[in-house]
Amino acid sequence: MSDSGLSPGSGISSVFPSLPGQGEMTPDPAPEPTGVDRTDHADRADGADFADGADVVGRAADAADVAGAAGAAGAAGAVASDRPFGLPGRPLRSNPFMFGLTGALGVLTAWLLVQAIAGAGSAIVLIVVSLFLAIGLNPAVEALQRSNLSRRLAITIVFGSVIAFFVVFGLAVVPPLTEQTTGFARHLPDYVQQLQNHPLIRSVDERYQILDKIQQYVAGGGLATQMFGGLLGVASVVISALFSAFTVLVLTLYFLGSLNSMKETAYRFVPRSRRTRVRLLGDEIINQIGGYVAGNLIISLIAGVVTYLFLAMLNVPYALALAIFVAVTDLIPLVGAVIGAVVASGVGFLSSVQVGIACVVFFVVYQQVENYWISPKVFKSSVDVPPVATIVGALLGGALLGIVGALLGIPLAAALLLLAREVVLPRQDRL
Repeated sequence: MSDSGLSPGSGISSVFPSLPGQGEMTPDPAPEPTGVDRTDHADRADGADFADGADVVGRAADAADVAGAAGAAGAAGAVASDRPFGLPGRPLRSNPFMFGLTGALGVLTAWLLVQAIAGAGSAIVLIVVSLFLAIGLNPAVEALQRSNLSRRLAITIVFGSVIAFFVVFGLAVVPPLTEQTTGFARHLPDYVQQLQNHPLIRSVDERYQILDKIQQYVAGGGLATQMFGGLLGVASVVISALFSAFTVLVLTLYFLGSLNSMKETAYRFVPRSRRTRVRLLGDEIINQIGGYVAGNLIISLIAGVVTYLFLAMLNVPYALALAIFVAVTDLIPLVGAVIGAVVASGVGFLSSVQVGIACVVFFVVYQQVENYWISPKVFKSSVDVPPVATIVGALLGGALLGIVGALLGIPLAAALLLLAREVVLPRQDRL
């Protein structure tokens, strides 16, 4: 065995390898503690790194919490600065009590609005009449502006002409009316005596004493008391009429001066995408209203001039006052011309029967000429309203607002027809 060059220990170790736990048979015992130490160090290093990472993550979480708290505090501060009393709560939309209360408040508001409009009805009528007159006088102002006049000077000329017309009307109507009223009261007994001389009226009066009762009633002041409430009633009526006329004149002047700015302000309430179309429609409506008023004034002026020439030719008393009265009443649609003709013909009959009959014939012929020749020529380029719409508009306007409503009915009917033709009918055709 010595020849093999192997020691006994080495041969045994080669045949029987060392088992775990037999450290004495291992030739190199040093690697085991070295390996154990390396593992322990690795575990400690990994633990240290994990602990360091956990500390970093924890510090980052703490920083995030701090930042979140700071952001929440900043947002709360911003909310507190914008809403010092906190955020509003959830709306009570499904609460039946709130629903009923809201409905009751809506009904109450509508009722108060209706009452306010009814209480301010007279003021609203004056405002509407003034605006109507301003729109009607605006074409004359624009015509003067086209003659290289400033708008202020044009308004002064037009408004001065309106005031001059009212002054002439007052000077022409008030003195004859006062004289006629005084003369009628003075000659009333003579008129009653003439009636009593008629056989039929005398027989009726002997049975019922009608004429004596009428004479006593008028002479005793009962008629004036019932009609005007006595002297104070007459004074209040006159003062109210003068105040209304002065208010209309002042408002017409203001509206006429600021009509363009009023239109622009009204158009700015319309969305910009629809403003151009609304502007075109609004300007057309204003032009039609102005054309109607201007045309009506021209027709009334023609009626007044022709009536004055005819009455002056027949020597009818107070021809100027009657002509102005016919011109003013001719402004009222449908019935105005009839009223003026009846009054003027009545004064003609007081002069003589022949003059009265001549007045009746004249007004019948003139109304036919005015209705079928003058009015179509004047209104041809301004207002295009069918006759049925004219009658309906005048009747409805007169039923709602009296004479003012009758004046406004025709141009408003023209405006409604324009809106129906340009807005409603095209929309219905697209559906």
